[in-house]
Amino acid sequence: MEKRELTCIGCPMGCQLTVSMENGEVTEVTGNTCPKGDIYARKEVVNPTRIVTSTVKITGGDKERVSCKTASDIPKSKIFDVMKDIDAARVIAPAHIGDVLIRDVAGTGVDVIATRNVEVV
Repeated sequence: MEKRELTCIGCPMGCQLTVSMENGEVTEVTGNTCPKGDIYARKEVVNPTRIVTSTVKITGGDKERVSCKTASDIPKSKIFDVMKDIDAARVIAPAHIGDVLIRDVAGTGVDVIATRNVEVV
């Protein structure tokens, strides 16, 4: 039986979790004080995902860059590919919160959206 130790990020408590696994499957999660810990631990050891935040260069705006994030979580293994696409992207002002800046980033099926308004100069 394999055991993995994690710190939960599901809520501010930061519980120390122990995940027991057998044949690549989670058999038990202990240490969580709320249901979010169990959900987080099971997902993290089998299929870890992250939301990526960054900035994209914007032309013709009152800022040089627009802050952005993935609209939902992406596989952790795709973070570097996502960042490569974000770094290469250029958008034209205006951009508003929620606008799609990059569609299907790195083939993940997830869009990159603006998290701040940038107006035309």
